[in-house]
Amino acid sequence: LVSPYYGLFILLGMFRVVCLLAVFDAVCLLDTGMLFPRESSSREVKELNGLWDFRADQSPNRNQGFDRAWYKSRLAETGPVIDMPVPASYNDITQDPALRDFIGWVWYEREVVVPARWVADGGTRVVLRVGSAHYYSVVWVNGVKVTEHDGGHLPFEVEIGSLIRKDPTVPCRITIAVNNTLTLETLPPGTIQHMDDRTKYPEGFFVQNFNFDFFNYAGIHRPVLLYTTPKAYVDDITVVTDFLDNTGLVKYNVSVQGAANATLSVTLIDKDGRCVATSNGPAGVLKVVDVKLWWPYLMHENPGYLYSMEVRLTAADGKSTFEDVYSLPVGIRTVSVTSTQFLINNKPFYFHGVNKHEDSDIRGKGLDWPLIVKDFNLMKWLGANSFRTSHYPYAEEILQMCDRHGIVVIDECPGVGIKDIRSFGKASLTHHLVVMDELVRRDKNHPSVVMWSVANEPAAEMPPAEFYFKTLIQHTKALDPTRPVTYITASNYARDKGAPYVDVICVNSYFSWYHDPGHLEVIPIQLNTQFENWYGKYQKPIIQSEYGADAVPGLHSDPPVMFTEEYQKVVLQSYHNVFDQKRKQYVIGELIWNFADFMTVQGILRVVGNKKGVFTRQRQPKAAAFILRERYWRLANETGRLPPWTKYPCSL
Repeated sequence: LVSPYYGLFILLGMFRVVCLLAVFDAVCLLDTGMLFPRESSSREVKELNGLWDFRADQSPNRNQGFDRAWYKSRLAETGPVIDMPVPASYNDITQDPALRDFIGWVWYEREVVVPARWVADGGTRVVLRVGSAHYYSVVWVNGVKVTEHDGGHLPFEVEIGSLIRKDPTVPCRITIAVNNTLTLETLPPGTIQHMDDRTKYPEGFFVQNFNFDFFNYAGIHRPVLLYTTPKAYVDDITVVTDFLDNTGLVKYNVSVQGAANATLSVTLIDKDGRCVATSNGPAGVLKVVDVKLWWPYLMHENPGYLYSMEVRLTAADGKSTFEDVYSLPVGIRTVSVTSTQFLINNKPFYFHGVNKHEDSDIRGKGLDWPLIVKDFNLMKWLGANSFRTSHYPYAEEILQMCDRHGIVVIDECPGVGIKDIRSFGKASLTHHLVVMDELVRRDKNHPSVVMWSVANEPAAEMPPAEFYFKTLIQHTKALDPTRPVTYITASNYARDKGAPYVDVICVNSYFSWYHDPGHLEVIPIQLNTQFENWYGKYQKPIIQSEYGADAVPGLHSDPPVMFTEEYQKVVLQSYHNVFDQKRKQYVIGELIWNFADFMTVQGILRVVGNKKGVFTRQRQPKAAAFILRERYWRLANETGRLPPWTKYPCSL
């Protein structure tokens, strides 16, 4: 028997595919790729992590390295060098206070032995990739400038095969100059202030000013790699996913470079190694029967399910045949927003998570695997299902962990501290748009990334902010219509110029801390008023994107006073009481500030860093961590989707 609704189901399925194609066309605005380097049968990766020669340019104008062309010879021949680990911030590596607070150009160098087969094979591309460097970088290979990049936190790369083949007997000498100076047009912005009063300051004294509350760590923060591809290669892959009933839809587009004509085969493989869908050609839709959706941690008994999409390219140029293979992890899920809910796979999702920093002792913002794994274990111990990359894009390796573990991510660009009206100008906006291009290009395929954040606590009440953020948000939506866009506000609801254009209102507030300090009784009133005002004006779901209080570990007082662990606990509990009322209406999440204590610039408001973490900088729990753990597991259990053996505290 055929259901009378059979035709309707067919039409609905066709409509979903057509909609998916339309959305996908909008996603494919970027014409160059930034695929994460992965080894395959056609690709090799050589890590250049370890000790590099390092020299800070201490000249008054910080420009001696360029004036004397340090890149033309070995760095050690230009003057004294020291060992510097990569990846790592350089600030806390030595005992030199001048280097810790250094502003200007620093120089890195390393000689690399390139495998002979890479050099001998003219059909092999050799690519140099820098995971991130803060903030402006210039790169030379054997004294020849090969690329430069403006902005930290995001990768850049360049093909260097022709250079290393000029003289195969010469070691490959890589020189990278990095400048951490912030201006009104950088992200984040800042200003340089020169102190010319010689009765107070020494000759050439200046300071870097900025409006963000974390230490301005600098250096090469993520891995430096050499990797290879064939001459004809897969340059980029874009996937957009959907599902209808139990059928998954994976719309894909593959960009090819180095070949006018290429044959492509695409295979989707499940976790058990079984082929579940195939296609040919550079674009298409893979249909997955009995699909296993990507679900967030604690929302499903099988979170973070990933398929592997293997793209195989074959091309010829008349002389040689080239084959390239690239495997991309794919999570099939959908994201949408209503006026009161955030939906993942059409189910309401409530963010109970944390804000973080890439920050730790000695290594600063340098990528560190033991720390990453520890942090994920702590987040899962807390029962956190999400975090925000405050206040910049995190390492790709961290997002890959989120994909596998089902941790939901609000992906934020470095637009923090935009407070000066001059930072809303055309040059700043142009750079901000480029940064969003790079961020979306890098992170568009991560199922864990469910929302883009274009800024944190900008001066959104200023008149230029409306055009600035309207343009920025619309541009980001054009890059990726599949994810909502927000920025993090701390403005007055009635004067915020950018709020009408975001999809979700994200609000930072610190009642009884920065406002009415010590008066815990004001939190319920002021927090309730905050929510009612924002929702009443904009009718959009709200995330409490920051809240908290500093607590010096081991400092106690009863009755609670500021900076004690007891005060931090009561602040959290007071917020939670209001969250429990409003999450039944339009509040869709709560993100504690902060996951762990972190370093800041020296000042009278900070005692060796910001102490709002529920964990210390060394990842030991304060009393607030246990309050948060009990709450988050209770919130997870209330969803009713967890099997009994995972319910707090049985599984811990």
